[in-house]
Amino acid sequence: MNTEQARFNMIEQQIRPWDVLDQDVLNLLSIIKRESFVPMAYRNMAFADFEIPLPADQRMLPPRVEARMLQELAVKKHETVLEIGAGSGYMAALLAHRGRHVLSIDIKPELVALARENLTANGVTNAEVVEGDGARGWADGAPFDVICVSGGLPVLPQELLAQLKIGGRLGVFVGVLPVQKAQIITRVGEAEYRVEDVFETYVEPLINAVQPSHFKF
Repeated sequence: MNTEQARFNMIEQQIRPWDVLDQDVLNLLSIIKRESFVPMAYRNMAFADFEIPLPADQRMLPPRVEARMLQELAVKKHETVLEIGAGSGYMAALLAHRGRHVLSIDIKPELVALARENLTANGVTNAEVVEGDGARGWADGAPFDVICVSGGLPVLPQELLAQLKIGGRLGVFVGVLPVQKAQIITRVGEAEYRVEDVFETYVEPLINAVQPSHFKF
């Protein structure tokens, strides 16, 4: 496989048509080598438009979804980032390249180990991976400038909103089948938030994600 040609095709044929037009984001996809974060058995599929299997029955999101979320969060160099769902460490590496520090939480010890190993091997020094349940966010270190949830949330927990700084952004996949919305939620005041629906997709729910109430009133 011609790796650089495959990367170019991924960017031009999958990612750019998905309204990822920020040149800094597109350039970053050439700098952070996605194939280095993909399990060896799937490395020849690193640039394909689907979810790649990871240990512990988890998956990497498709490249276009990761890139679009990265663009919409617009992380700045001075900002601290919380990521819920470390996966292989790839999204943490992208976020770390744009921000000051990334704290990535994963409930699966196999993925914590994998993400740490990949981040170290790729020279990412401003991201740390911690084992824990981030389904309701992570109070330690809050408030954050940016929170990126790399799994689905049937219901948005209020704790996540409270962990944002004023001016901070939360990137989430909210809802259940058949329609799940990728949203950017900006905290604009002490108790005021602006919600922007950016695209529709489906992402498997986080383990222990808050579930909708089925009570009728």
